[in-house]
Amino acid sequence: MNKTIGVIFDLDGVIVDTAKYHFLAWKDLADELGFEFTETHNESLKGVSRVQSLEILLGIGNIEISEEKKQEYLLSKNEQYLEYIYKMGPDEILPGASELLDTLDELGINYVLGSASKNAPLILKQVNLFHRFSGIVDGNSVSKAKPDPEVFLIGAQKLNMQPKHCVVFEDAIAGVEAANAANMTSVGIGDKQTLNKAHFNFNDLTEIPEDFFSSVISEKILKKNEPKLY
Repeated sequence: MNKTIGVIFDLDGVIVDTAKYHFLAWKDLADELGFEFTETHNESLKGVSRVQSLEILLGIGNIEISEEKKQEYLLSKNEQYLEYIYKMGPDEILPGASELLDTLDELGINYVLGSASKNAPLILKQVNLFHRFSGIVDGNSVSKAKPDPEVFLIGAQKLNMQPKHCVVFEDAIAGVEAANAANMTSVGIGDKQTLNKAHFNFNDLTEIPEDFFSSVISEKILKKNEPKLY
């Protein structure tokens, strides 16, 4: 077992793409409330909790409602979202994800999930990946949403690794900021300009080089551990 490196994966946009289902569910709610919610608006919801997402959505519509009503909308939105999730299967795993997990298994590198989604375990079960992860940190496990590093710091604990030895795969700005705040190596998956604070950038997981962990990441982590010279 490789005990030098541990890996933490975000779920949405990295392993699977459920953002489209979140968008549809939020759009239905916005339609009910009487305002337009676009895919551009949906970008601001990436990587944040369900509660925060509702607050952002209400802000877009300039709508104020009671806390009781907010709870009702959170439940109804999730129920609608789950209808889509229960139809998911392994064919919705994003390109390169299964192969990357295979590579990590071959290298003996442990990996966990670090996601804001409270439905993360269900989604992993639907796509038949649940059994492959050493641990799962989801929206039920944390009190602070990204860009707070809590989710990744708990992930490091599950890996039994120091944060500086962890590599995080993220597709959202808030997630990259959280990984950097945790003193981890951040890998941005998606648009390089959007995720310009990440230490490494790839359009998707199919672009990860074969020697990425055995050479590139190992060298970066070794440099982190070198004593500073003054």
